[in-house]
Amino acid sequence: MKCKILVSDPLAEAGVDVLREQCTVTVKTGLTEAQLVREIGKYNGLIVRSGTRVTKKLIKAAKNLKIIARAGVGVDNIDIDAATAAGIVVINSPRGNTLSAAEHALSLMMSMARNIPAADRSLREGRWDRKAFVGTEMFHKTLGLLGLGKVGSVVAERAIAMGMKIVYFQRTRLPPDVERRFGARYAALDELLETSDCVSLHLPRSPQTAGFIGARELALIKPGALLINVSQPNLVDREALRNALACGRLGGF
Repeated sequence: MKCKILVSDPLAEAGVDVLREQCTVTVKTGLTEAQLVREIGKYNGLIVRSGTRVTKKLIKAAKNLKIIARAGVGVDNIDIDAATAAGIVVINSPRGNTLSAAEHALSLMMSMARNIPAADRSLREGRWDRKAFVGTEMFHKTLGLLGLGKVGSVVAERAIAMGMKIVYFQRTRLPPDVERRFGARYAALDELLETSDCVSLHLPRSPQTAGFIGARELALIKPGALLINVSQPNLVDREALRNALACGRLGGF
């Protein structure tokens, strides 16, 4: 008998087709918690993205559920403790969007360095003022990475190909051979902020990283530096960020 899988968030059809080779797959998106509670009892597996909240109440109703799969990285929308207590395995796909996130970070860096958004807006408004949007070359500039994990390491590899210098900070320093592989130099947080022309955040979401970049850190950051966050929104204190942008401390975010 085929296992029964419920897909409760939008998933690429190609992925659903692969599942259907082995399982009976039902795709129902946009369900409320009450609707999911009524539905979940007949399924052996649940696949979610970030939209579905897998709560303790939902898990309690999942009498036949064996596995919850997160099609993506973060699992903060899943009650891990409740799932574990119920004997339900929770998995994710930690490398699923690694390349996309890394390329997005570099795209944001280059668009800000070359003033592309402002230049595009100016041109659409009928002005041709290219001297105002010359921008900055990133060749030989320093890229500071807060986190040299899955995404940060891919950013480092591509930034090195552009001729950038890489420094990184994270709680646990990497072995020397790994640093050499990515061409990265370890630096204390304050040094990284003071010397980097661009700072890119690649830290996990946790109580320890919430507000990791606050008023103190933004005051240390190199004047005119770019700040990029394609990781978690709560890594940066929003009020402190607004102030840093308003006073011109940051070159862009």
